[in-house]
Amino acid sequence: MALQGSGFWEQCLQIISARINAQSYRTWFEQTWELKYDDDAVVIAVKNQFVADWLSSNYTQLIVDIAYQVAGKEIGIKLAIPRNGGYEEILLDVHSSNDSAPSKEVGTLNPRYTFENFVVGDFNSLAHYSAMAVADNPGGTKYNPLYIHGGVGLGKTHLLHAIGHQIKQTKPDLKVIAVTSERFIDLYITSIINKTTSRFNEVYRSADVLLVDDIQFFSGKEGIQNAFFHIFNALHHRGQQIVLTSDMPPAKIAGLEERLRSRFEWGLMVDMQQPNYEGRMAILRQKAESDGIEIPDEVLSLIAQSVTSNIRELEGTLIRLLATASIYGREIDEKLALDVIGQYGRPILSLSEKITLEDILKIVSQHIGVSPELLRGKRRTKQVALARQIAMYLARKYTGSSLQHIGNFFGRRDHSTVVHACKIIPQKDGEVQRIVSQIESELDRRTGK
Repeated sequence: MALQGSGFWEQCLQIISARINAQSYRTWFEQTWELKYDDDAVVIAVKNQFVADWLSSNYTQLIVDIAYQVAGKEIGIKLAIPRNGGYEEILLDVHSSNDSAPSKEVGTLNPRYTFENFVVGDFNSLAHYSAMAVADNPGGTKYNPLYIHGGVGLGKTHLLHAIGHQIKQTKPDLKVIAVTSERFIDLYITSIINKTTSRFNEVYRSADVLLVDDIQFFSGKEGIQNAFFHIFNALHHRGQQIVLTSDMPPAKIAGLEERLRSRFEWGLMVDMQQPNYEGRMAILRQKAESDGIEIPDEVLSLIAQSVTSNIRELEGTLIRLLATASIYGREIDEKLALDVIGQYGRPILSLSEKITLEDILKIVSQHIGVSPELLRGKRRTKQVALARQIAMYLARKYTGSSLQHIGNFFGRRDHSTVVHACKIIPQKDGEVQRIVSQIESELDRRTGK
């Protein structure tokens, strides 16, 4: 029977407060409380999803170890997030680092990585479709193995775990094993030391679905590759599903045996691209909404324009923004966003230097000699049409506005017209390129580039 207010979490908090600095404790732990407790688990209530994510990302091991210390045994830790008048509970699925506590033989799925909170756009739609197909029919499609590759922080691990969650929900009888390549290597080496390699092979060959993250780390490790080769063959022969992720396609992994490379290419290989501006905005909006925090669109737009490398860095910038606002009691606005982004050396536009669609309209009009009214009108003479295409191209490059917004601004045109302009202008002849280059130089001076 669950007990209300047992005092267990209060004891944990006393120890935690002595382990971390006072500001961090006030920000992340002071407004947590024990929702329920029994001999097997404690449920800790938090303010919102953002706090839960921060605790999960930064303090999981500390919480689990201190709970072990107070309980005298390994105990389940759950965070409870307010949701629809009740609480949604999320398990912190990490074992205590105490030597006497049992350890897991294989990896587990991250509860935050599901299809429901995966943002889909043009940059990752093929990977998402393929992952969904595999999750709906593991081992029953031609996508075996499914090999997802792309740069760091683009969502490969998210999709990998989402596949696992979907299969476990819809086909609970199937055995799903998710493991990083580093963990696989560590377990294999341990099995050699302990002379338990037969048990190691038995575990992985018993999988109905095997999910391996960051397969590129097998590079140059002959013994590991040999072990995985035989596991791969056994599973594939039985029609069991294999999903692999990597930061590069198999052909580019140095030190990868040809027999493994060819097997990795048997099924479907999909490339995850960097998100465009619309994709970055969608990701930020989804993250803010899931955290239950209202953030002005102009703030999200500033982040989306400034952080273009990958999704992980994009979300990390948003987390730093929220943490800074929480710690220092500042309003979430453009000034705070500029401060946070500037701390990490990113190229940004100050509030006074931001280029607007009106700026683009004026400067193109001046350089080409076509009035702003004509650029935003319906006339399609050769000179006006070219000037309008240049304006659309520059608007897309410098403002971060959506395709539809740019199309509406320039005479309520369809977004496909903007897409065409963005494709055709870079292909124009030398005179057009000279004009575009001159306008870009002026815009770059305004933004300090």
